[in-house]
Amino acid sequence: MDKEMRSGESGRNLNILKVKSSDHKNAEKTLRALEERQQTILGGIEEGYIEVDVNGTTVFCNNSFSRITGYPMEELIGLNFREYMTESMANTVFAAYNKVYNSGVHNKGFYYEIITKNGVKRIIENSISLIRDSEGHRKGFRSVVRDITDRKLAEKELQMHRSHLKAIFESGKDAIITFDSDMVVVEANTAAENICGLAAKKNIGRVFPDCLTQCDKNCLDVIQEALRSKIMINEYQIKCNHHHRHQQRVIVTSSRLLSPNDKFMGIVVVVRDITRLSNLEQELREKNQFQKIIGKSGKMQDIYELLNLLIDLETTVLITGASGTGKSLVAKTIHYSGNRALKPMVTVNCSALSEGLLESELFGHVKGSFTGAIKDNQGRFQAASGGTILLDEIGDVSLRIQLKLLGVLEEKEFERVGESVPIKANVRVIACTNRDLEEKVKLGEFREDLYYRLKVVEVKMPSLRERVEDIPLLVEYFLGVFNKNFSKNIHGLSDEVVEIFMSYPWPGNIRELGHSIEHAFILCRGPIICLEHLPVEIRGYHDDRQRIGKKRSVKEREEILTVLDKTYWNKAKAARLLGIDRSTLYRKIHKYRLSKSEENMWRATDM
Repeated sequence: MDKEMRSGESGRNLNILKVKSSDHKNAEKTLRALEERQQTILGGIEEGYIEVDVNGTTVFCNNSFSRITGYPMEELIGLNFREYMTESMANTVFAAYNKVYNSGVHNKGFYYEIITKNGVKRIIENSISLIRDSEGHRKGFRSVVRDITDRKLAEKELQMHRSHLKAIFESGKDAIITFDSDMVVVEANTAAENICGLAAKKNIGRVFPDCLTQCDKNCLDVIQEALRSKIMINEYQIKCNHHHRHQQRVIVTSSRLLSPNDKFMGIVVVVRDITRLSNLEQELREKNQFQKIIGKSGKMQDIYELLNLLIDLETTVLITGASGTGKSLVAKTIHYSGNRALKPMVTVNCSALSEGLLESELFGHVKGSFTGAIKDNQGRFQAASGGTILLDEIGDVSLRIQLKLLGVLEEKEFERVGESVPIKANVRVIACTNRDLEEKVKLGEFREDLYYRLKVVEVKMPSLRERVEDIPLLVEYFLGVFNKNFSKNIHGLSDEVVEIFMSYPWPGNIRELGHSIEHAFILCRGPIICLEHLPVEIRGYHDDRQRIGKKRSVKEREEILTVLDKTYWNKAKAARLLGIDRSTLYRKIHKYRLSKSEENMWRATDM
C-alpha cells in the first residue's frame, strides 16, 4: 500500500510539473505574442522609436527611426548615438539624457541635429523617458523621435519673412495701426507715435479712443464706420487739431483683416501725414486763384494778368459773360484789391427797377420831385463817393438813363432828380452785362458812345464749359464752403459724378455748379457725393447721354460690320473706307465682338 501511495504521489507530482511546464510555455507564448504585437505597432507608427542603454547604445528601434536616420535596423542595433551626430550636438544630447537620468523627469520636445548615413543633416524632435528594470533600477532610455526638418525650415523662412515685414512695418513713414472688431489696438508702428501720439508699447491691448490724448479724435468716426460696415475706407481727409502739431492734416485709409477662412477679424488703418502736401496745395491754390476768383485754365490766367493791371487804375471797366460766370466777383475783386478798397462799393441791379425808379436810385432825388418823394434821397452814385459803383445788367437800361450815365462818365458829375445843382462824382464805374452790347448797338437798343465809354477795358468771363479744367478746383472750393455751412465732412465725389461734372454743359455756369453741390449736400449722408444726390436735370442728362452713347455704339457697330462684309473682311480696305487706322479697326472689332458672316467666311482675307 505504501508502494501504491508512493506511486500515486509520484504521479501527482509529475502532473503538477507538467501543468507548471505547460503554464510556463503558455506564458512564453503570450509574451512572444505581446512582443510581436508591440513590434507590429511600433513598426507601423510614423514617429521613430528607439531604446538605448545607459551609455547611449541602441538596443532596439523601429522602421521609422531607421528611415529617419538612413541606417538599416541591423546597423543601428549596437550603434552609439555619438556616431550619427556632430561632437557639439552629441554633448548637448548627452546633457539632456543625463538630466533625465538624474531627475527621472520626462523630457518633452527636445530637438537637435543628426547626420544621416548618406551625410544629410536632419533636425529631429525627441521625447526622452527612463527605462527601469523590475527592481526599479535605471537601465536605459526610450525615445519617440520626429523628423521636424521641414517644419524648422518653414519656421525659419516664416521668421525671416516676419522680420522683413516688421522692417517694412517699422520703416514706413505712414502710421499703421491694426484693430480687432472691438477697436482694441492689436499692433502699431513707430510712425503711429509720431503722427497720432500712439506709443505701441503702452497702448497695445487698449481701446483706441483711450489711447488718443494729443488730438481731437476726429478720426474716430471713420474708424468706427470701417468696423461697422466692414468695407474699405479710401483716403478720408481729416484735420487732426493735434496739440503739438496744430496744422496737421492726414488722410486715413482702412482695409479689412480676414482670417484664413475669411472671417472678419478687424481692420488695418494707414494714417498718412499730408500737412506739407496740404501746404503745397494751398500755395498752388493761391497761384490758381486771384483773391476769391478760382481757376487754373489759360483763360483765367489771362484774366488774372489783366486784373493785376486794372487794380490801381481809375479807368472804367466792362465785364461781360453769361449769367453765373462770376462777373460780380471780378468787380468786387477789382475794388477790394485796389486803392479804393477802404471806401464803399455800391451795387445797382439795373434790370430790377423801372426807368423812373432806376434814375432816382442812381442819382437820388429831392423832396417833391415826383409823387411819393416825401423827403430828399441820396443816390447810389453819391453813396459810393470815393469808392466804386457796380452797374449790374447795364444792358437792360433805357436809352434815357444811358444818356444820363454817359454824362456822369464824361463830366464826372450828376444831378439829383428834381434838382439842377451838379454833384461831383468821385466814383469808379464798373459795369456788368450778360447781353451782347455790340449787337444791341447795331439794333439801336444801346448807345454806341456809351458802349465805347464803358468799354475802355473789357474783361470777358469765359463760360464754365470753356474752362472745364477748373471744375475740380471749383468743386473743392464749394466742398469747403458747404462743409462749413452744413457742419458736414463730405470730402469728394464718386467717379461717376466726376465724369458727369466734366462732361455736363453747365448752362448756368459756376452758379449752377455751386447750387448742384449744395443740393447734393442736403441729400448726402456719407462722405462721398453720388449720382443719386444730384439735381434731377443733371441725372437726366446722364441718362440721356448713356442712351445716346448706346445708340451711337449700335450705329457704329452696324457701319463697321457692313464695310467689313463689303470688303470681305479685308481689314486694310475696310479701315481706309471707314477713315480710321487699322489698329483702331482691330480695337473696335474686339470691342463689338464682330465676326465674319458665313457667306464671307471663305472669301475673307487679311492684309
